[in-house]
Amino acid sequence: MSAVLKPAIVLRPMVEADLAAVIPVENAIYAFPWTPGNFRDSLAAGYSCWMYERDGELIGYAAMMHATDESHLLNLSIVAGAQMQGYGSQLLAQLCEIARERGSRLFFLEVRPSNAAALRLYERNGFQRIGLRRDYYPAHAGREDALIFGLQL
Repeated sequence: MSAVLKPAIVLRPMVEADLAAVIPVENAIYAFPWTPGNFRDSLAAGYSCWMYERDGELIGYAAMMHATDESHLLNLSIVAGAQMQGYGSQLLAQLCEIARERGSRLFFLEVRPSNAAALRLYERNGFQRIGLRRDYYPAHAGREDALIFGLQL
């Protein structure tokens, strides 16, 4: 009988050298991606930025900021070839745990109303719509609103 090994999935802090792998993914999965400067600024500000890897291969990444008893998810992305396999929920659960460990009681995020997959992900994981930011995101035809979601941790 042979043993089947599960792939090793690791969440580790992002460093600037990781941007060489992150930026092509960001550009491939978003019409309006974060720029290298957005990632560098987040790292320089000390935001909580993470790499999510399976057997050493990038499957996702995230950025969030913490302030007193709140955390704010800024970016959660899963590479195209790893989407719809549960990695988004797994990564989100780990981010919620990090937020709890840092003393957060509330976790916030913004999401495009047109991003149906992200809406399903957040709603499945207990986030609830709590507000709206008008004209928050760039869009092909002007601007798109952002739905604000929150989760009590």
